[in-house]
Amino acid sequence: MRRKKILVVFGTRPEALKLAPVIRVLERCKSFMTRTCLTGQHREMVDQVLRLFRLRTDYDLNLMQKDQTLSSLTARLFPKMDEVLQSAKPDLILVQGDTTTSFAVALKAFYSKIPVGHVEAGLRTFDKYQPFPEEINRVLISRLADYHFAPTRKACENLAAEGVPRERIYRTGNTVVDALDMIRPGLARQTLPVLRRIRPGNKVILMTAHRRESFGEPMVRICRAVKEVLARSPGVEVIYPVHLNPNVQAVVRRELGGVERVHLTEPVSYRDILILMERCDFVLTDSGGIQEEAPSFGKPVLVMREVSERNEGVEMGVAKIVGTDRAGIVRESLRLLTDSRAYRRMVGKKNPYGDGKASQRIVAILRKEKFG
Repeated sequence: MRRKKILVVFGTRPEALKLAPVIRVLERCKSFMTRTCLTGQHREMVDQVLRLFRLRTDYDLNLMQKDQTLSSLTARLFPKMDEVLQSAKPDLILVQGDTTTSFAVALKAFYSKIPVGHVEAGLRTFDKYQPFPEEINRVLISRLADYHFAPTRKACENLAAEGVPRERIYRTGNTVVDALDMIRPGLARQTLPVLRRIRPGNKVILMTAHRRESFGEPMVRICRAVKEVLARSPGVEVIYPVHLNPNVQAVVRRELGGVERVHLTEPVSYRDILILMERCDFVLTDSGGIQEEAPSFGKPVLVMREVSERNEGVEMGVAKIVGTDRAGIVRESLRLLTDSRAYRRMVGKKNPYGDGKASQRIVAILRKEKFG
């Protein structure tokens, strides 16, 4: 029997991270010939994940340019993917999540009449500009995809409500939990230079903020909220790996640079962010992935966004949406720092996003499907 050819395409750190365990399972499966393609939408940050999981790339498009726009990235990707498809001749293309890479590759696959499998399908905020451009990217990918690997029941319901045939929707769990399980052993034995600067006995808030909709005034409000929390909490320190985007760097360095008990660092590897997550008391973030990972560490998450496509954590009580309003961030942060009962209500619960077997389920499904 001919081995089916699967091309796995990714461009950013979250995509590489969440596809790494899928690639590993595919490579062990004799039914498939697996090839990987890195678009290079992000460069340094995705290379960290490639090293961590020892992933090879068969095709590296190296598309990243300084100050690139969404439209220029999309335009550059199409002719490059033409070359890849002519070489790889895949029977199916796997994409993940909601990036410009994922959408553009799914569209190119449609033009080439190649089936698409969408990992982490069905997430929705129902607000086309939050997050931007991710919400519309994932909606459009759902119109283009043939196999929809949804992480949760709610994601399955979202897809079905949009008319996706139920027989094409598969509830698998989120592959980020699989990735976490692959590298979590041994994290407790490791430390980082920034952790050695934390005064013994102090509480630690891990902070990440980088979304486009937070640029400008929302980022200013976030930073000033952090300063107020620290001013009212002498025994608290903040660790903030600052995203490389100039829109983030400019505001954060101006507002928080030199502030006592704020530790601004360069972006850290995935392994290091997990070490920080294990050490912190709670997380302030506008990230999507951290909302999925923190429950595995039993750490509360305050989501600095107006809406979230990961409402399972909010419903279970392990996450709370606080927006980018200064007063809301301050109020909920102080609650977790001073109210032990409120803190305990947000910890010790099962991760609602998966059990670490999503990748195995995805590959098992693909083995049964008829394509190619």
